[in-house]
Amino acid sequence: MGRSGSTLIELLLGELPGFCSVGEIVHLWRRGLVENERCGCGRPFSECGFWTDVGEEAFGGWSRLDAGQVLRLKDGVDRTRFLPALLDGARGGRLSARCDRYTELYHRLYAAVSRVSGARVIVDASKHASLAACLRLRYGARMRLLHVVRDPRAVAHSWGKRTIRPDATEASSEPEMARYSAGRAAVQWMAQNAAFDALAGLGTPTLRVRYEDFVAEPGAEFARIAAFSGYTGETGGADGPLEAGGSGGRLSGGHAVSGNPMRFTTGRIGVRADHGWRESLAPWRRHLVTAVTAPSRRRYGY
Repeated sequence: MGRSGSTLIELLLGELPGFCSVGEIVHLWRRGLVENERCGCGRPFSECGFWTDVGEEAFGGWSRLDAGQVLRLKDGVDRTRFLPALLDGARGGRLSARCDRYTELYHRLYAAVSRVSGARVIVDASKHASLAACLRLRYGARMRLLHVVRDPRAVAHSWGKRTIRPDATEASSEPEMARYSAGRAAVQWMAQNAAFDALAGLGTPTLRVRYEDFVAEPGAEFARIAAFSGYTGETGGADGPLEAGGSGGRLSGGHAVSGNPMRFTTGRIGVRADHGWRESLAPWRRHLVTAVTAPSRRRYGY
């Protein structure tokens, strides 16, 4: 679920040889094509050479896509309410046909990113369990799922903050990052994590990583993540994106199309825990989230 501290992991993976991090592709259709928001490189989507080349490779140019039609297709399949049918295999019928058309767009996009970047592993940081369920039907075990979890009280605290989106433009429908009430964040935390657990149960290769474990031992945890992703080289020191000891990392910049504002960061970045919720989350909100998430919180060690 979003606000679980996954952006740093995503960006570090993108620094590995043969890997390309593309941000949250699930938002490309609106924020990139329609609203022309800024890419991680700092340029508007339509002016980014990387994404221009990807569009040419995938579709013969972005102008060949009807963005409104793509968004209507997305709304007809990539929604939480369709998860039960998607997890059941979406056999036949209109949902199955929509899923095929929808994932064909991603397949062409990923293939184009691979050709343009030269990468063999594409890191898509989309947080929608429904998208993962759609892609499972196309890729099966070729897709690997990194399931990042964080204490639900910390997640609820983050969803309650008001944060301006630096990538937004005048055309953006969402000038601020989305905000959830504590109750809604707790319910979403339950639903999204349950869906990712279900995908793992259906045989999707999955690695679960707790945010708290990653910030406590970034070197060991990132090495485990990289190995799961198929990387066999060094992840720390002179030959990897993490510093020796794991106290920080190095980001060279990239073309993440949407996501946390951290994707605009280049140079050294520290790896440290954020436990601000312990002091800042109102007690009644903490108690509410604690109660709502009780059925599965201990499953993840919280």
